[in-house]
Amino acid sequence: MVRATRNGEPGRPSDGEPRGTGAAHPQNDADAKGHVPMLIGLILVSVILAATAQLTLKYGMNHVRQETGVLKLSGESLRSVVTTPAIWGGLALFGISAAVWLAVLSRASLSFAYPFVSLTYVLILLFDMFILHEDVSVVRWAGVALIAGGIALVAQTPHT
Repeated sequence: MVRATRNGEPGRPSDGEPRGTGAAHPQNDADAKGHVPMLIGLILVSVILAATAQLTLKYGMNHVRQETGVLKLSGESLRSVVTTPAIWGGLALFGISAAVWLAVLSRASLSFAYPFVSLTYVLILLFDMFILHEDVSVVRWAGVALIAGGIALVAQTPHT
């Protein structure tokens, strides 16, 4: 049950009622809107860390391939993977990204946050183009445009 304040307006939910079931308060709505930039920031940090982890793992696996050829289920390949610092670095970055992602999930619904993960593809594509100077086809750019449009739409929706 929602308690009434001295002036008769709805107050906080009583101890027996779950929070969030009463009428919305303008102050709470303003607080939620103020947290959206921080939420988006956390999502972007997680996405950037995940993309960097992917790039680091790729670098490490390229090193392994140079040492052992195609990765096989052999002692030599496994030893090379386990002793490659870039692979450990990529896994550590994934761990940090996961920790940040947990903070995101504690603040937003999965259906709001998860579409932003597709930005990792955009970041990888930009890395390929500007750092590795690889050709990027028009079809891939069209895919990036669709991803960006979808994320822009999702970002306009409530995050809880």
